[in-house]
Amino acid sequence: MRDRRERLRCAHLYLVCDDQPDEFLDAVLGAGVDLIQLRMKDAPDAQIVSAGTRFASAAAEHGALFILNDRPDLVDATGADGVHVGQDDTSVDQARAIVGPDRLVGLSTHNPEQVDAAADEKLDYFAVGPVHETPTKPGRPAVGLELVRYAAEHATVPFFAIGGIDRTNVTAAAEAGATRIAVVRALTESDQPDVAARKLRAALTAGVRVGSAQ
Repeated sequence: MRDRRERLRCAHLYLVCDDQPDEFLDAVLGAGVDLIQLRMKDAPDAQIVSAGTRFASAAAEHGALFILNDRPDLVDATGADGVHVGQDDTSVDQARAIVGPDRLVGLSTHNPEQVDAAADEKLDYFAVGPVHETPTKPGRPAVGLELVRYAAEHATVPFFAIGGIDRTNVTAAAEAGATRIAVVRALTESDQPDVAARKLRAALTAGVRVGSAQ
């Protein structure tokens, strides 16, 4: 199997979601989702581990990466490929110390200063957003496409644009410099999540060089 970081560099489509049935996981992973993140903020540890082991198995079956949200301490138990933390969660240094050098660590960023700081962190990737206002991040103002452009110019590791991105605006994100996006509702609320995933991925990969830092 390819190295985790090589697979990350070649990734385009990242799904963030809560627990989902096996049929949904198989559909979206089979349609081109490269990373899938399990986000269960308030769930008991046992529930996270139970869902996480299912996610890890589904991701491995499709050659995708499985990321656990904000629980580096449960990465081993779930078999995750890495962890994603926010600005107010476990620090990057702490997360790296827990998961070790071989697994991935990602971070959320919301302004140019945080994007710049990401270059100095022990990070494998970062997310930029929310690009548009979204109910998954209530109260957090949209950063707009300008921060996507800034990240495209300054990123030293792969980054994902996130926040309210769907089929209606993915092209604008790509034109701003995003070669990778992370989505939630665009797939979890779709009647045909596999079709939606293919269309999002196609919009990103048209004329894009795979494997770049940006």
